[in-house]
Amino acid sequence: MRNYKNMKVKIWVDDVRPAPMGYEGTKSVDETIDLIEEIEAQGGEIELLDLDHDLGDYAQYGGDAIKVLDYLAERETFYPIAIHTANPVGRANMERMIERYWP
Repeated sequence: MRNYKNMKVKIWVDDVRPAPMGYEGTKSVDETIDLIEEIEAQGGEIELLDLDHDLGDYAQYGGDAIKVLDYLAERETFYPIAIHTANPVGRANMERMIERYWP
């Protein structure tokens, strides 16, 4: 387990593309939620969540990445979001959700 105390963390959620330098990478919704909760519990700060939409074989572990937005909205934790999906419908759905719930 990595120590996130007092760290600013960027999370890259994608089942295919590797995480860019400076990001923690996750491949599923469940893995992403676990990482968010681990960072919060250790006193780290989530600087950015950069989301793909379609998580392919990893969708069986929590669904597509829009479910990360559902999770954050339900608990009213509005971290900064970027979207890098190539799926135009998925992007539009995620953008609508952000526009509706994020302050």
